[in-house]
Amino acid sequence: MTERAPLSRKLSAIAESATLKVDAKAKALKAEGKPVISYAAGEPDFATPQFIVDAAAEALADPASYRYTPAPGLPALREAIAAKTLRDSGLEVSPGQVIVTNGGKQSVYQAFQAVVNPGDEVLLPAPYWTTYPEAIRLADGTPVEVFAGADQEYKVTVEQLEAARTERTTVLVFVSPSNPTGSVYTAEETKAIGEWAVEHGIWIISDEIYQNLTYEGVKATSIVEAVPEAANQTILVNGVAKTYAMTGWRVGWMVGPADAIKVAGNLQSHLTSNVNNVAQKAALAALNGPQTEAEQFREAFDRRRRLIVSELSKIDGLVVPNPLGAFYVYPDVQGLLGRTWGGVTPTTSLELADLILDQAEVAVVPGEAFGPSGYIRMSYALGDDQLLEGVQRLQRLFSA
Repeated sequence: MTERAPLSRKLSAIAESATLKVDAKAKALKAEGKPVISYAAGEPDFATPQFIVDAAAEALADPASYRYTPAPGLPALREAIAAKTLRDSGLEVSPGQVIVTNGGKQSVYQAFQAVVNPGDEVLLPAPYWTTYPEAIRLADGTPVEVFAGADQEYKVTVEQLEAARTERTTVLVFVSPSNPTGSVYTAEETKAIGEWAVEHGIWIISDEIYQNLTYEGVKATSIVEAVPEAANQTILVNGVAKTYAMTGWRVGWMVGPADAIKVAGNLQSHLTSNVNNVAQKAALAALNGPQTEAEQFREAFDRRRRLIVSELSKIDGLVVPNPLGAFYVYPDVQGLLGRTWGGVTPTTSLELADLILDQAEVAVVPGEAFGPSGYIRMSYALGDDQLLEGVQRLQRLFSA
């Protein structure tokens, strides 16, 4: 009998999401009764505000929600997203420049599909969110990592980008606030990078999903606000997941030049059609409704941020830059490597993360998921008591 034809080589080369893998392992151990504390998932622990849930319940009673709607999104939601883009990113766009997607992850995928051609190089500042390189490869592009360490607060410079640029460079990924590091580029840093991209005609994919989660009076300046002329070559991706504790509702969006949005819209018309109408109505309520609870979430994240940075800084061998956005801390753990802890001598952050899970029952994501080894990501989007208990376990583990 003739052997079956092979699976897709492209998809077979794609790795599972490292953050979801670690989180799944932690949940499995919890299900076995082990007291694991997980810092793995980038997911707020708060309930979605009730007025948003009520809007969804109202949408459930509306027969219009049971039908197909425009693939790029409900007109009212696209209008609300355009208003938010002007309010928070300083860019005036028409609703026709907006596509509503199944979560921010789909908008990232479609953005790369819209502007990357086979053989194109995409400059990817590292540490980076684990999905970016895979989404680039799915668009037949080549990710080119540009690394900035803790000494640079994990922020790349124009000089580093220019050193990595070649005649095949067509796209730059720009993320501020950053997942996984929580770093926020200053307005001046953002402007310099935006001007550089404009000078060289490079597309910018700017992930702004954490733009409303900043601390210590810091503002996340959008690259299109810092450099208005960059708008014609920039796609903004965003969503309601992080700000409003709506990760499971799966509503994101992309905003960009009309021609880029047109080709991405054509893709979505074949890929998914419209996003769930009930979730879209919920997202509309989130954007247009009171922001009181969203601000309370931000204040809680800020309190947890200060606590985790303070407590991790007590561990000898950790370097803990102060994150000013998102809800992650990204310690440099190289000072812990090559030393023996509980009979184990880790030499990579992957081995260190395994040791931490085995000996302290704490789940963290190793730096290998986001770029070079030597770092771990810890989300502080979990309850205050668990957050402190988990760090205290690390303090005990590494006190010897």
